[in-house]
Order: sequence, then structure tokens, then C-alpha cells
Amino acid sequence: MARYQNRNEKPARETKAPAFIAWHVDEKGEKSFWTRIGAAWDHKDGEGYTLQLDLLPVNGGRVILRVPSENNQEAGA
Repeated sequence: MARYQNRNEKPARETKAPAFIAWHVDEKGEKSFWTRIGAAWDHKDGEGYTLQLDLLPVNGGRVILRVPSENNQEAGA
């Protein structure tokens, strides 16, 4: 019997630390609002990245990839 994937299941997470954190940046006037939306992991062959997004921006703005650091793990960079 075939196993059907539940559409509500999230894909398996990478086990190593991400190479980049994905942020959505929405600018309103002179203020910028940063929201963490995912992460990217480098491929073993060094030829690319896997980007996993937990959220998708619907109102425009920019998606920025930043190297993880203690400063930008919880709040915007």
C-alpha cells in the first residue's frame, strides 16, 4: 500500500547549523522590520544551497540571507 504524505507535515529539518538565516525586511517609512522566515544550508559539493522557508512574505519587501551570529538569532539584524 502506498504511503501518502500529509500536506500539513513539514519537511525534515537539516541537522547541521545553517550557513545563512533568511529574513524578510519590510520598510515602512524610515523604519525597517526584520522577520526571520527560514534558513539556508550549503550543499556537500559546495555548488549551491538548500533554502527552507517557514513563512512566505505576501506584501513585498525583501528577502535577505545573513550569516548566523549571536546578534541576529532572535532579533532582526
